[in-house]
Amino acid sequence: MTESTVTGPAESGPQPGAAAPAPAPAGSTPPPGSSGTSRRALRAGGATVAAALVGVAVGAGVIEVRYDDPVPAAATAPTGTPAPGATPFGAKSNGNHFGSLRDLLLPVSDDYRPGPDDGAFGNDTELTADQLTAAFEDDLGPIPKEQREKLMQSWKDLHVRATGVRTYTNRPNNLVIGMKLHQLNQQEVQKAGEFMAVFTGNTGIFRLGPAVPGHPEAHCYLLPAEPSAPIDRMTCSAAEGDLLVVMDAEGVAPLAKDRIVALLAQQLDRLARPGASA
Repeated sequence: MTESTVTGPAESGPQPGAAAPAPAPAGSTPPPGSSGTSRRALRAGGATVAAALVGVAVGAGVIEVRYDDPVPAAATAPTGTPAPGATPFGAKSNGNHFGSLRDLLLPVSDDYRPGPDDGAFGNDTELTADQLTAAFEDDLGPIPKEQREKLMQSWKDLHVRATGVRTYTNRPNNLVIGMKLHQLNQQEVQKAGEFMAVFTGNTGIFRLGPAVPGHPEAHCYLLPAEPSAPIDRMTCSAAEGDLLVVMDAEGVAPLAKDRIVALLAQQLDRLARPGASA
């Protein structure tokens, strides 16, 4: 996957001239991302991350994640023209990133087209800290006051700044990938990454996924599935400075794992310090 033909962030809708997904023949396996069920499955990793960020065990049912809320308004893009020679986005030597998360997200190349909406996140969005906090507070509504206050304090300790989301569908229409960049306090990013690696590796629920070449900090696992299941799903995560990178993939079995980890490696290369590469 290359970026030479992309000059800016991917647009939020289908590209002009992009072919619409072909209807599946009767009795065939529907393409990933083609139904509400598969879109919810694409977001399974996102729910895992939310649990990791607040230190809650996955599947405990403490937080009800709602995926059908209206799409929040995207963060307003910075106005004005950067000074000549200025880098609009990248990473500082201390690992903190600057610029729009939509710029830091890997652009959509010719091998892909914009994917389906990732629930309330949309398919190409940056959400501010205020938007994320409001959504989190809303999810905590049914929880008893004492627990709610503790979870809110955990959320505040993360120093959440923003989340960027972009989804991709490959041209054969048999693979959907969702990429999220969660910008937090660096120490909390590291802890969340470690939590996910330990949780997914030690519970016996998940299947171990492939390594990501050149990025030992990244961890991948496959979600539980029957051996004969027509669709398979994989989630990967990595801590990169102040960004927790989470990638969810869903595709026709057997899953194209090499293609998926190659995309993640490109995303992590883009974020690497001391500067992100365009």
